[in-house]
Amino acid sequence: MAYRKLGRDNKHRRSMLATLTKQLVNNESIQTTDTRAKEVRKFVEKMITYGKKGDLTSRRKALAFLHNDTKTVDKIFHDLAKRYEKRNGGYTQILKLEERRGDNALMVLLRFVEEKTEKKEEKKEEKKETKKTTKKSKEEK
Repeated sequence: MAYRKLGRDNKHRRSMLATLTKQLVNNESIQTTDTRAKEVRKFVEKMITYGKKGDLTSRRKALAFLHNDTKTVDKIFHDLAKRYEKRNGGYTQILKLEERRGDNALMVLLRFVEEKTEKKEEKKEEKKETKKTTKKSKEEK
């Protein structure tokens, strides 16, 4: 099988993954086990891809998966789709925490990646400008 069963039957697993997806979209980060986070990441990326497409079919697919939660779907289609419009996948990151007390399961923090491409571009432009000014000042001397 290409997916993790997570110790649940099909209906319970799909419901749990939909709930975790909604929580991640609404709260921007969630703390869960490593295996759940790896499985939820697939669905979150799919939902953001639907949001980037923005057509009616994608909206209906997202609503069907997220149990008709219109607030969450609106956030995906308006906020997250605009935030990641230049990014091709990799919208989430997993940060490892400590093991859970009791069953020693590895706990992780699943959150959205902050978009830093604009800042990097600004820094590159600033470096280019400073190089140009230093070259001009050296030539004048």
